Amino acid sequence: MEIRQAAVVGAGVMGAGIAAHLANAGIPVRLLDIVPGAAAQAVARMLAAEPAPFMSASAARLVTPGDLAVDLHRLADADWIVEAIVEEPKAKCHLYEQLEAVRREGSVVSSNTSTIPLAYLTQGLPERFRRDFLITHFFNPPRYMRLLELVAGPATRAEAVEAVRAFADRRLGKGVVLAKDTPGFIANRIGGFWLVTAIREAIAHGLTVEEADAVMGAPLGIPKTGVFGLLDLVGLDLIPKVAASLGGLLPPEDRFRRGAASFPLVERMVAEGRTGRKGKGGFYRLRAENGTKIKEGVDLATGAYRPSERPKLESVAAAKAGGPQALLAHPDRTGRFAWAVMSETLAYAAELVPAVCDTVAGVDEAMRLGYNWRYGPFELIDRVGAGWIAERLRAEGRPVPPLLELGKPFYRVEAGRLEQLDTEGSYRPVERPAGVVRLADLKRTAEPLLRNGSAALWDIGDGVACFEFTSKMNALDADTLDLLARSIPLVAERLKAMVIHNEGENFSVGANLGLALFALNVGLWQELEGLVAKGQEVYRALKYAPFPVVGAPSGMALGGGCEILLHCTAIQAHAETYMGLVETGAGIVPAWGGCKELLLRHLADERRPKGPMPAISSAFEQIALAKVSRSAAEAREHRFLRSRDGITMNRDRLLADAKALALRLAADHRPPALPAEIRLPGPTAKVALGLVVDGFARLGKATPHDVTVASALADVLSGGETDITEPLSEADLLALERRGFMRLVRHPASIARIEHLLETGKPLRN
Repeated sequence: MEIRQAAVVGAGVMGAGIAAHLANAGIPVRLLDIVPGAAAQAVARMLAAEPAPFMSASAARLVTPGDLAVDLHRLADADWIVEAIVEEPKAKCHLYEQLEAVRREGSVVSSNTSTIPLAYLTQGLPERFRRDFLITHFFNPPRYMRLLELVAGPATRAEAVEAVRAFADRRLGKGVVLAKDTPGFIANRIGGFWLVTAIREAIAHGLTVEEADAVMGAPLGIPKTGVFGLLDLVGLDLIPKVAASLGGLLPPEDRFRRGAASFPLVERMVAEGRTGRKGKGGFYRLRAENGTKIKEGVDLATGAYRPSERPKLESVAAAKAGGPQALLAHPDRTGRFAWAVMSETLAYAAELVPAVCDTVAGVDEAMRLGYNWRYGPFELIDRVGAGWIAERLRAEGRPVPPLLELGKPFYRVEAGRLEQLDTEGSYRPVERPAGVVRLADLKRTAEPLLRNGSAALWDIGDGVACFEFTSKMNALDADTLDLLARSIPLVAERLKAMVIHNEGENFSVGANLGLALFALNVGLWQELEGLVAKGQEVYRALKYAPFPVVGAPSGMALGGGCEILLHCTAIQAHAETYMGLVETGAGIVPAWGGCKELLLRHLADERRPKGPMPAISSAFEQIALAKVSRSAAEAREHRFLRSRDGITMNRDRLLADAKALALRLAADHRPPALPAEIRLPGPTAKVALGLVVDGFARLGKATPHDVTVASALADVLSGGETDITEPLSEADLLALERRGFMRLVRHPASIARIEHLLETGKPLRN
């Protein structure tokens, strides 16, 4: 079956978010709620919400709000109906009876329940309904959280399971994990247990919330929110709800029930409306005092707020040097806390296979995608050492789960293939879904064609190379440019095409500003200008390469990372790609061809009014305001992506899609022709742009250095000392970029911006 239309019943936060993401996939969706007008209000809220549930404002037009009492019969058009109402089995079953009366034959109905097993929800319902019923557990927010736990019942049709699985994978971009029909499924069962255990042990060990989050964060590959920051994000009222729900469904001997004690402090905070970021503060809050925001944290002993302090912990320092085992073995109270929490959590995960999922890889995938852990529980066990954990549990007189008793690593590489341990003690391959290609898998059996400290070039088969950034945060430097310069002739000689891609959290944050600042501080002006010229030369060679180059970004593609994409033959972007030329925030202008390429795109846009000024104004606004797209769809609206560029919803499919596009282009590739004569107004355009900036300055919306930077940018985009009768070349525009960059980078206010950006990660408004 094919899913072409969908419906969501329940316009709360989750239901509305699911409807928005279905619309992001490009299909019409009807959103209904039992409260009259609630669905329409939900759509209006989402259009103003941050982070944005819609990838583009235009996607909202695909959502049709309605009232359940009036529009129930309209669900007969839906191929997939998602129920996202209150977590009460009786209410859900009543709704299912209503849906069964109107839905068409073969349509799929699924529940977004987070804890209730499918067997409870389908008791007493007809076989026709049970054949088409699933659980599809999305994580909040549905657009951004990649996990979808899919649960089928014994009566569920295989065709229904496959239709939803395939649609969620390819159209919604989800990592679909097949979960067993057990309470809490996978991620919330383990993640909920981890949270309640961490609260209990933080109180028992006398830790502050800051200490607990520092330990339960980066040292273990967990987001920096840790435990208490995460609870503030999702809402403190979640804990009693999860504990009550799972406590009533799990057997008495289950580790979750034994460890999920009530927390009077949490109950009191919830009663007082201190439910986290959505309430009057939570474990943390920001308090305004004399125009300054002061961060405060809760005292876990008293519940009172006090100034928040960033702790410096020996256990965390030990983890940086010696990995997670050094943290868990550290003798101070924070190390003992880490062991108390993670030994229970990892042992619990080991007890749950195969009860909640058939494979350890499925469990790890669920925790990575559902809780944003860098390592799933079994990957983390391998990093610590399964034998070490088992031996310590035995020494403490605690039970050792059978999977840990095996004493084997949970993953190994055999003949270049990644394998996982099964419950019988044997290894079997970690299977990827059909069509998924991961660079990490290819690298296990290959040596790079070229490599240095910042980049590598790989042969990924079929005559296609993959150029990979490998520096910290994929920042670009001289080594990156040198390897790219060496890669272009190699690919031209031996292969058909190149893809620029990596599997880091972000494609690239841009040029390495730390190295630039060092050059500034020691007066290496000539070397710095040489680096700018080198970037322009290499990016231009990439643009006119005798083979197609496909950029395949995901996450942030900023500054120089955006500029390299603007020079590619085509782009195949992950849907969650955030592109922008953000150099003005550092007090400089784009100088690796970004100004030139964006201006050329706006000049070539036939939808704009004739004449160069509208194009110049649009490019100026984008660069001066450091606009960053909030999705690949929005990047297309900003002209960072062209209409012929592709968008991939599932990040795991990005490399395969980019490679396929590169091969299609290679069939008849010709390097692009040089742009037609570029004629720009020169000083008259610069004056017009300056008047706009001066107006913003008078209103207090532009700082003095904003005006200075904008003037340099206006000089580049207007063509410098030219007029409309004099044709300019790409080389002329690049020379203007270099001149503007070098003039600004010497300015003390720009140096201050760069220093502040490196220290705080935030732009300085000077």
